[in-house]
Formats: sequence, C-alpha cells, structure tokens
Amino acid sequence: MSWVVQGILSFLAAACFGILFNAPRKMLIYCGFVGMTGWLVYFAYVGFSDDAVQASFLGAFAVALVAHIFAKRFRMPMIIFSVAGIIPLVPGGLAYNAMRHIVENDYIHSISYASQAFMISGSIAMGLVFAEVIIQLIFKTGLGRKPRKSN
Repeated sequence: MSWVVQGILSFLAAACFGILFNAPRKMLIYCGFVGMTGWLVYFAYVGFSDDAVQASFLGAFAVALVAHIFAKRFRMPMIIFSVAGIIPLVPGGLAYNAMRHIVENDYIHSISYASQAFMISGSIAMGLVFAEVIIQLIFKTGLGRKPRKSN
C-alpha cells in the first residue's frame, strides 16, 4: 500500500508543479508520470540501501531518461518534463532543518543537515547530467536512430 500512496502523491506533486511552471495542459499527466517514476526509483533504492545520496542520483537519472523519451515522443522540450519531474526529489525538508538549526544557534546539527542537502542536490544535478551524456552518446553513435527504409 505504501508504494501506491508514494506513487500517487509524487505524481500529484510533479503534475501540480507542472501547472506552476506553465507546462502545456496536455503534458501535465506526463510531467506527473516523470515525477512519479523518479520518486519510485528513489523510494525503492532508499528501501534497499538506505543511502539518500545514491538514491537521489538514480532517481534524477530516471527522471532525465523518461523526460528524454517523452520529449522525443511528443516533440516538446525536455525541460518541460524534467523540471516538473525533479521536484519530488528536491531536499527541501533538509534545507529547512538546516536553516532552522542555524536560527536556533545549533550549528553542529545545521552543518549536518546542510551538508546532506548539498550532497543530495549535487547528486540530483549529476544524475541529470549523466543521463544527458548517455543519451547524447546513444544518438551520436546511431544506436538511437530508427532504421532507414530501403526501397
């Protein structure tokens, strides 16, 4: 049951942020699907290894791959899908806790929260970049092209 709830809530979060980012109405479902995919990959890996940094990398990697697939399929910019889809992975709670502990003059805990938020943010960025590089390599080598029809 937890997987279903996680999937529905991450779908709603990504689709609602798609509305905020002015994604085309027809693409909101797909924005939600991209966010749900990334979050479920993250959720599965955290349950497996309990490492949020690696899980964020894999989740962002999945977001970028699915966003590329949808961008090619619907002939839309990839950013429409990836920006809305990455929202469930953003470590907003950790950044909030870091700031809260700074305000409370509890610097030891704030450094812990802030460093974890920075590592997760960096792994999200690296996941997006690595997926982009791999997609570009696939299309440069010709593996991603449709075979030509010979008459």
